[in-house]
Amino acid sequence: MPKAGETHVEIGGHLVRLSNLDKPLYPDGFTKGEVIHYYTSIAPAMLPHLTDRPATFVRFPDGVGHESFFTKNAPRGTPDWVRTENLPAPGSQKNRATIDYVVLDDVASLVWAANLAALEIHVPQWCAVGDGSAAPPDLIVVDLDPGPPANIVECCQVALMVRELLGPTAVAKTSGSKGMQVYGRWDGGDSRAEMKRIAQELEAEHPALVVSRMTKVLREGKVLVDWSQNHTAKTTIAPYSLRGREHPTVSTPITWDEVESCRDQKDLVFRAEDVLERAAAHGDLFAPLLHD
Repeated sequence: MPKAGETHVEIGGHLVRLSNLDKPLYPDGFTKGEVIHYYTSIAPAMLPHLTDRPATFVRFPDGVGHESFFTKNAPRGTPDWVRTENLPAPGSQKNRATIDYVVLDDVASLVWAANLAALEIHVPQWCAVGDGSAAPPDLIVVDLDPGPPANIVECCQVALMVRELLGPTAVAKTSGSKGMQVYGRWDGGDSRAEMKRIAQELEAEHPALVVSRMTKVLREGKVLVDWSQNHTAKTTIAPYSLRGREHPTVSTPITWDEVESCRDQKDLVFRAEDVLERAAAHGDLFAPLLHD
């Protein structure tokens, strides 16, 4: 029987426990129930980009503005129907040889994670094979991080340059915070080294706008092309993921027309309800990344 304040729902043949649905998780009053509704509704577009990719959560058990923490290892009490993959953990800050990652392959698992107040979902550019190993990266990501007073307007200028280098499968999304990312398909080789080469090339050609080094003193008014996000130990915010900010903003796929027409940082800020409307109108703008 459910405890007080709990309810159980059946999703895809799995019984999912939900709790504290009226609890605000954002300062503007956006509740856990609304978070779960968002992830349930966006699942058809989001799940193909999570399938087989080990997930890292950022959990906000008491809501945004309170303590948050990253979760890589499957938390205690994870239902046996939630897929986990035991994989090597290079660079683990806790000196673990392996981690039992959660893989969000279905709606029930996504809702289960949302009920843990896992507002943010981050994934790598590679997939789990299913035998305790990882496939080579199949995506390359260009993470564009503006150094104030630069903002997403300058990021869009750089994104258009990156698009020319990544080719016809290149797609863009906001970070849901202050920057954005451009992705492309990757068929082999060292994606990190390739992205470093691209970043340095852009910096040499556009030194007033682009920087490829993390040093903060170099970043004022420029866009950092963060090539390090292609390291196999790194993750990037997943498309359609909420962010733990003041409002329920989302890492939102955008069109290249929107990138070209961006003139103000407010032009590319999307809340959960906006993203559901966009998905209904445009479908999955990240679909070009999916392999047949």
